[in-house]
Amino acid sequence: MILGIDVGGSTTKIIGLTSQGECIGMMQVEASDQTASAFGAFGKFTALHGLRIPDIKQIALTGVGAPYLSQGMYDIPTRRVEEFLAIGLGGLRMADLDNALIISAGTGTALVRAEGKQITHIGGSGVGGGTLLKMAARFAGASCFATITELASKGDLRAVDLRLGDISAELIGKLSPTTTVANFGNLKDNATTADIILGLINMIFESIGTMAVFASLGSGVQDIVLIGALSAIQQAGDIFKGLEALYPVRFHIPPNAIYATAMGAGLSVNRG
Repeated sequence: MILGIDVGGSTTKIIGLTSQGECIGMMQVEASDQTASAFGAFGKFTALHGLRIPDIKQIALTGVGAPYLSQGMYDIPTRRVEEFLAIGLGGLRMADLDNALIISAGTGTALVRAEGKQITHIGGSGVGGGTLLKMAARFAGASCFATITELASKGDLRAVDLRLGDISAELIGKLSPTTTVANFGNLKDNATTADIILGLINMIFESIGTMAVFASLGSGVQDIVLIGALSAIQQAGDIFKGLEALYPVRFHIPPNAIYATAMGAGLSVNRG
């Protein structure tokens, strides 16, 4: 048994893999302390699956909290996995692809090109989940993704964004009337909190999606995979469909994509 553990700022994701790389389970644990979060995830996962310490061949750690566990865990052989490598390997496995551009949208956003065994970090952005959480807390008092998503489902972008149909009676190239011209460029005085939250989500996903598209152009890679915390935002799929209509790319949001980096850490153990 191999455990892949992604130790984030306050949330730890853990995934168990057999020696053949098959997944037996995954879960996440939140705690204010990164060490407590990691050990809590380990304890909860092993108890749930009836695992004993001798059952675990190796632990693969990644994420910003991994340095806090430099002494390892319970004398089990432990290795540190570079986070971009874990993002690339996990993104490909989750999407069942051989080549792709991976968007890891957590607190911020990282872009990783994964082509077979070649994993390359190509850039990123400070726009991400941290942006959404803090702005939603400021404008709506919403502090978790589930509440934000539910609130956004009641919003209307016409009260927030300036779109092509608002300023032009004719189409321009492949652009549709609903193409965004300016995020928050048409913010109404009577815009509701739900409208504003939906506008924030749209701005974030259009920004990171467009950044990924530009990074893919000319590379020969047309598949773009979203992983990380923001992959759980249900509006992402519709926003990415709008980008697919404009550019020669395919967006993928795999099930359980929040665990992709933990998956990649575990897969790295047996990587050839």
